[in-house]
Amino acid sequence: MSDPLYEARRDRLQEIRESGTDPFPARFEPTERIARVCERFNECTGSTPVEGAVVAGRLVGIRRMGKAAFLDLRDGSGRIQLHATVDGLGEERYAAFAGCDVGDILGVAGKVFRTNRGELTIAVERFALLAKSLRPLPEKWHGLRDVELRYRHRSLDLISNDSARETFRRRSLLVSAIRRFLDGRGFLEVETPMMQPLAGGATARPFVTHHNALDVDLYLRIAKELYLKRLVIGGIDRVYELGKDFRNEGVSTQHNPEFTMLEIYEAFSDYEGMMRLAEEMISSCAEEVLGTRQIVYQGAKIDLTPPWRRVSLEAAVEEVLGFPVQGRSAEQLCTAAHAAGVAVPEGSRGDLVAYLFEEHVEATLAHPTFVVDYPVEVSPLAKRKAGSDGLVERFELFVCGMEIANAFSELNDPDDQRQRFERQEELRREGDEEAQRVDEDFLFALEHGMPPAGGIGVGIDRLVMLLTDSPSIRDVILFPALRPRSGER
Repeated sequence: MSDPLYEARRDRLQEIRESGTDPFPARFEPTERIARVCERFNECTGSTPVEGAVVAGRLVGIRRMGKAAFLDLRDGSGRIQLHATVDGLGEERYAAFAGCDVGDILGVAGKVFRTNRGELTIAVERFALLAKSLRPLPEKWHGLRDVELRYRHRSLDLISNDSARETFRRRSLLVSAIRRFLDGRGFLEVETPMMQPLAGGATARPFVTHHNALDVDLYLRIAKELYLKRLVIGGIDRVYELGKDFRNEGVSTQHNPEFTMLEIYEAFSDYEGMMRLAEEMISSCAEEVLGTRQIVYQGAKIDLTPPWRRVSLEAAVEEVLGFPVQGRSAEQLCTAAHAAGVAVPEGSRGDLVAYLFEEHVEATLAHPTFVVDYPVEVSPLAKRKAGSDGLVERFELFVCGMEIANAFSELNDPDDQRQRFERQEELRREGDEEAQRVDEDFLFALEHGMPPAGGIGVGIDRLVMLLTDSPSIRDVILFPALRPRSGER
């Protein structure tokens, strides 16, 4: 079925071309952005036009009144009103200007004044059509509310919703603030391979591709860890990488198969040092971006001011489920869980404790909480905790029920690391597709000696969710993964 609005704009495009005007000219040079014009003329109070301005942007509103028209023009910095008249432009040029459609991109020059209602306005003296919009903008007065359409056509979301533009502005500011924070503390930003011969550094299913020239399968990285640790071995004591990782898993409000992760490694530190780093970095960057350390996420008031709560994983499970966990065997845990009406799968003691935490505790952790000391079975890259059999020096940071960061005192014993890798290979042979592989190149590097170190991974997308009060990860990723619509490939 044809769209009459689309066809009408097509006809108008043809008329413009036949008149000898290029509806898509190569260039136009505005002298300043709209926000700067508003700032420069903020003290303007009179209705008599004063100094001029040359701006460009998208037409987002039109109010025609016979021989005059008011229009709203917006660029990436702000919005300003335009006023055009037959007397000011002449009948032919006024007809062309008033005939523009919402969505058109215009360049405009004129003097600035303030209307009787106090609206800062440009009196149009000349204009140029810079790009003809062939499709009308959606719901021009109410913003784009169709969530699926917002994600699938982000350009329309950004045009229609001020809140969407603000979300991604804050995301950019946050990333810049994080880089300044780390650079200021002597960390070196690096880049490591996105395509790797082994998918290591995390427990996840990878995406696989094939390199034709080398005739080898490669994996999109699921983590940066094993490469960054090699740099620590090589003498780069403070290093970080902020970039994309890829995990071939389901999508949800907290998961996207392509996501942004910050990984940081510091020699001669440990997981305690990473806790202090996380507290200071996240709280200070939040204050830099938002102007405060007090945020509201989905109605919950959260204070990011350090220090944050610390609780062991086993103690956290006991608090929520109400039965003893610490010092209990796998059999005793199963018995206690069944008595409390809690279903548990078969597995080692460490697997059971981790399962109980993930299923019943994570969602209860609203305020910033470091959950520390994880079972060795679920932490193949972390150093064992001295004096605590079966535990490692690892923490996860939770805020509003979301895991924001994961950190270790990094395992630097190559023999222990090999044994952990080999256990992961056993799990893979038993059917666990997410288990890690033995990485001989990493072990070779580790055998040359890695200093004691702390490492942390911070999920940037989830952190942005917190700081923009966004309920879904797809609200903070410009182009999230979506299922193809019917008929698409």
